[in-house]
Amino acid sequence: MDFRICYGILIVGLGAAAPGAAAQQGDSLPPGVTTEMVVRGKAVFLGAGLCLACHGPEAKGGIGPDLTDSVWLHGDGGFDSLVKVITDGVSLEVSETGQLMPPKGGGAIRDEDVRAVAAYVWTLSKRQS
Repeated sequence: MDFRICYGILIVGLGAAAPGAAAQQGDSLPPGVTTEMVVRGKAVFLGAGLCLACHGPEAKGGIGPDLTDSVWLHGDGGFDSLVKVITDGVSLEVSETGQLMPPKGGGAIRDEDVRAVAAYVWTLSKRQS
């Protein structure tokens, strides 16, 4: 199968999931965050951001902490706090888990990708059961 077709299917699939996620959140996102950012953030989380390497594909943790619960080890879980943690990383000196998180997760991602990942991660702990 052609890579462009696979990528298109992936993007369509991610886009289809976003409205449901927004509805679960009561259609409420932080100021300046869009559903499109959340969709892009999930793609970066699972790809170039390298986030899944430590947090797992479902963001339930592993080497890194679970991002789907309401417990935040570094920061308050707010959008701006998540942007800062992702941008700066977590040094061993301040890590609550004893694990290092490199700036931008060690991935070569742009600042807008950081904001998109923060938007996606913000939604993870806001989902209603």
